[in-house]
Amino acid sequence: MTHPLIPQIIDLATPVAETLGLEVVGAVFHTNQNPPVLRIDIRNLQQDTGLADCQRMSTALEAELEASEIIPDAYVLEISSPGISRLLSSDREFITFKGFPVTVKATEPDSRIKEWKGLLISRDETTVYLNQKGRQVKIPRPQIAKVELDEGTKER
Repeated sequence: MTHPLIPQIIDLATPVAETLGLEVVGAVFHTNQNPPVLRIDIRNLQQDTGLADCQRMSTALEAELEASEIIPDAYVLEISSPGISRLLSSDREFITFKGFPVTVKATEPDSRIKEWKGLLISRDETTVYLNQKGRQVKIPRPQIAKVELDEGTKER
């Protein structure tokens, strides 16, 4: 369950991140630790997210959090990068990973085709398009359970 302060924290952190050329991609408040740990995941929009990005965000956000007094008690602030997720979900990820090998898994395990492998071409409102050995394959989105990067494999 998400901590009730997370929406306020994200609302505060988002403009701070934007001024630094960063994006807030998630937040978790671990109140079961002593002191509690607030972890904010960020992504650099221009390049790989590095330690310098985390430090800049930490410094800027710490000042904003203290001024806002959203969290009245002591806590630890952690800024991190979520890394590259294998699961593709946003339009931005489908654009970024165009041409990469992916595995598309079907929603129904008893369907004739359980998964498709190929190079990602694109996605629109109704369909995901793959390149399989030079042939375009169209997969209706309602039939898709998930699309993942298929690391270390070549086009099939």
